[in-house]
Amino acid sequence: MSPEPLPPVAPEVLAEAVGQLTARLRKKLDAAVAECAGKALAGSGGSVEVRFGEDTLVILRPGPSGAVTEPGQAVCSCLLAPRCLHRAAVLGAAPLADADPVPPADPAAPEPSGGTPPPVTAPVPASSVPVTSEEARPSPTPAQVDAAADLWLAAAEALAAGVTAGGTVVQAELLRAAHSARLAGLPRAEAAALRVVRGLRTARERHRGQRLSDLTAAFRILLAGAAALASGAAGPEGAGTARRAYAEGGSLRVLGLCREPVLSATGYGGVTTHLLGPDGSLYTLSDVRPGGVSRAKGAGTASVALGGAVLDHAGLARGGLLIAGATVSADGRLGAGRGVRATPVRGADWSQEPVAAFFARPVREAVASSLDVAAAAPGDAGPALLGCDVEVLGAADDHLLARVLDGGPLVRLRVAHPHPELAHAENLRRIGGFPGVVLRVLGRPDPDRAATLRPLAVGPVPGASTSLRLPEEWRGHADLGYDRLQGDHFPRPEAGAASGTPGPAGADPLADAPLWRVRRLLETGVAGGRRAVAEAARGADRTALGVPLRRAGLAGAAELAEGLAAEADRRPRDSFGRLVDASPDAYARAWLASAIHLDAAERALVTASWS
Repeated sequence: MSPEPLPPVAPEVLAEAVGQLTARLRKKLDAAVAECAGKALAGSGGSVEVRFGEDTLVILRPGPSGAVTEPGQAVCSCLLAPRCLHRAAVLGAAPLADADPVPPADPAAPEPSGGTPPPVTAPVPASSVPVTSEEARPSPTPAQVDAAADLWLAAAEALAAGVTAGGTVVQAELLRAAHSARLAGLPRAEAAALRVVRGLRTARERHRGQRLSDLTAAFRILLAGAAALASGAAGPEGAGTARRAYAEGGSLRVLGLCREPVLSATGYGGVTTHLLGPDGSLYTLSDVRPGGVSRAKGAGTASVALGGAVLDHAGLARGGLLIAGATVSADGRLGAGRGVRATPVRGADWSQEPVAAFFARPVREAVASSLDVAAAAPGDAGPALLGCDVEVLGAADDHLLARVLDGGPLVRLRVAHPHPELAHAENLRRIGGFPGVVLRVLGRPDPDRAATLRPLAVGPVPGASTSLRLPEEWRGHADLGYDRLQGDHFPRPEAGAASGTPGPAGADPLADAPLWRVRRLLETGVAGGRRAVAEAARGADRTALGVPLRRAGLAGAAELAEGLAAEADRRPRDSFGRLVDASPDAYARAWLASAIHLDAAERALVTASWS
């Protein structure tokens, strides 16, 4: 029999199983989890079995959702069950289920087949739709404050342990606190904790796609949110909402901008079509379900499930909709309730209003606004889309160099979605083969890199002789994740104004700033825990940490980094002079202060790089 993948397990089920283990069994848990790899086999009635030796069998019986959501759905044949190592190990080896799936796009809409997707890796930009009074929530209640304080302590323990010591026991404690936060009505805090746990798992398994910077950001978001809630100072948005709130939008006319493939780290795939309102507001319509990259590729031509509209996403990206009884969330997602009616209307070319006005906005102003969207709701939304006209200078390493027209900055164009089965990378390589071509680009600025844009779609610049020549049915733009550019879509080589390799990219204020020392210290703490930070900053290294920062005028960063190093190396003793473990609370606060300062400083440098 071939191995069977383990079904997803609800976080609270795993947390309960680990909580029932004795201290002796907890020390053996990570080794037992590793032993489960490749041992799962299909059982009867849709169950999954994992055998330990000849006499011990663990059986998982997923519920209708396909996940193990109740403790009774995981049983073991040994005498210690359910408080046994075998059962906890199998649950720990299984992927985490989403504790509270996102509901349908509108409270009145039916549940789509296949379940509703969790938050996806491709963020949806916010629009200018205001938050209504119904969506606002009061300050945290005493129960929420207590749950947030518990979550803070669990997150601080996980940070002090780091990836190297952040095994199943540490993860389970964080999951237990996340579940408590969920019960207290703190879905945003719960989601942040699940991101950290998934990041710890990915880092410990050394997946190729794992980035330590992503886990560092996840810890920062979790700790900052928990601290604000635990202090009682969080605003109405601090708790978040379990359901996405939709407000009545009346009649609404939207025009297609482009469609974007969506991939989730938990196996979901689909498409998001970006739309523009008459006042310049951004809207989105998504179709994301289980299926991974194959689902993302096929969803580009899937039918639009909105008010009986007879369009697919490919047609909507180049057309438009007149929506009656529209419902819109605060982040611009269109709802699909029973009262919504949609009629297809003619779209607008990127050279026509109101779309042309979207590309006419000064690029630095657009970037600052886009990055503010991501900073306002960390972990919930990424930078908003922006549009600009550029001249491609050529390929350089893993990106393209381009200059924004009319005296704009030099920018780097990087692949938006690197998956080889999507068309992004191939299209960007083809564009790089035509230096001198001018493009109208719609994309998302990279908040972690100086002057970097991740393009989602491109089109010709009106009136430019060295621009794209796209088929008429493409309506003036190519979706880089789905459409495939060909040689005859580009101007002839002799028409190009540039040739050869591009010159140097110029100074990178983010890379040249000594802030990388702070970033390395923070990431060292995430990877190796508190002890790694103490070792990295001892003796002469601590001086080397602060001096370059002060020379560059970054005295605040130097002070916070040195404070973090000192706290990491603090070794308290009891009344008999014996070393005792320091509380993780002060260390976590020092780490968080440095991380928040670094994030703000880097965001300012990224914004300045677009000048």
